[in-house]
Amino acid sequence: MNYIWSRKGWEGHPIVARLKSLGGNSWRATASSINVEFRRIDKFSSGIGGTRLYIMDSWILKTGPYNVNIAHQANVHLRVIKTENHVISHETGTSIQYLRIAVEQLSRGGKTFTIRLNSTEYGDLKNKLSAPIHAARDIVIRQSLSDMFLEAFREQVSQNPHHTLPEDAPVPEPCIGCMQTQSNIKLVKHCEEGDWGECVQCYCRPMWCLECMGKWFSSRQDQAHPERWLAGNSPCPTCRAKFCMLDVCFIA
Repeated sequence: MNYIWSRKGWEGHPIVARLKSLGGNSWRATASSINVEFRRIDKFSSGIGGTRLYIMDSWILKTGPYNVNIAHQANVHLRVIKTENHVISHETGTSIQYLRIAVEQLSRGGKTFTIRLNSTEYGDLKNKLSAPIHAARDIVIRQSLSDMFLEAFREQVSQNPHHTLPEDAPVPEPCIGCMQTQSNIKLVKHCEEGDWGECVQCYCRPMWCLECMGKWFSSRQDQAHPERWLAGNSPCPTCRAKFCMLDVCFIA
């Protein structure tokens, strides 16, 4: 079989046929583009059983023991078609939810395939996709613990006093955590008056966005007791001054 596939420069290989269906100048150019993006460290990857899923900047790649599915992000429609809820996972010993997502290729001859994903990875998957994922109203997707905390963190910070920068202060630069969003928060001690409490005043200039600061805050908490996270404190990622959620302020 390998000999037959290898004839005429692998033109008869099933994966080559799949690459040709994606269009482009040649299947070799398409394979080279996928190879370049696959080497990047920022791709999303996940695996359940014998399958692996990779989401790159432009490509969606699903591999199994006997087949490979490839789709271009700009040419697909994604739908959550089913959820699977299990009371106990053999991996974690806790309840778990899996999602089945249909990847429908819009190009002529494109093949529709499905991907199976742990619902806790759904947020990371959406962040890497350029196209939206549609879901029916009756499908309820569980949020991960970190997503639920970030939502509560965001709600609390929105209720905190806003901080006004001095007129001569420089314009905040991009967040040093993600380098994508402009820095939009400042740590200002509001939780206790004077020197009471563990929190202290931070004198760092704004260098972080809300999302990255929330992720940093949760990473510094006791992972075995998430019920204590909201009442916890964390060192500033830059100067190590302790702060709590009441001290995180949006820049006015």
